[in-house]
Amino acid sequence: MIRRATEKDIEGIKNLLNQVLQVHADIRPDLFKESSRKYNDLELLQIIRNDQTPIFVYTNENDEVVAHAFLEIRYNSETNNMYASKELYIDDLCVEKSLKGKHIGSTLFEYVKQYASLIKCDFITLNVWEGNLSAMNFYKHKGLKPRKHCLEMKLD
Repeated sequence: MIRRATEKDIEGIKNLLNQVLQVHADIRPDLFKESSRKYNDLELLQIIRNDQTPIFVYTNENDEVVAHAFLEIRYNSETNNMYASKELYIDDLCVEKSLKGKHIGSTLFEYVKQYASLIKCDFITLNVWEGNLSAMNFYKHKGLKPRKHCLEMKLD
C-alpha cells in the first residue's frame, strides 16, 4: 500500500535513509559521512507535516515502511530567459535493499508520477550521484532524461 507518511513511520524511514546514505558513502566517501543520516528526527517531523514536502511510503502487509519517496513541490518564476514552471522534485526514493527487484520502486515511482499530474506539475526532477549506476538505469528506464550536468574538480 502507498500512503502519505505519518509520525509513526519515522523509524522505518530512518532505516531507509541509513541505507541510502551507505550507498552514497560507498560511492563518494570524500563527501558523505558514514553512520550519519540526511535528516534528524525533528527535521523528519517537520517534513512530514509540510504539504510542500510530502513523503509517500510503501508499506507491507504489517504496515511497515519498505520504501519511501521524499518529494518537494518547487515553483520556478519566469525570468528573462526561462518560462515559469512547477516541478515535483524527488529528493529521495529508496526501497529496502532486501526487496529490490520486486517492482516496489517502479510502483512507487508511478504513484509519484500520478501525484505530479494531479497537482499539475510541468516536470518531475531529481538528482543522481555519478557512480550510482543502478539508480541512473532505473530512472532512465522510467523515461527521465538529463536536464543538465554538474561538473566538479576536486582540489587538494
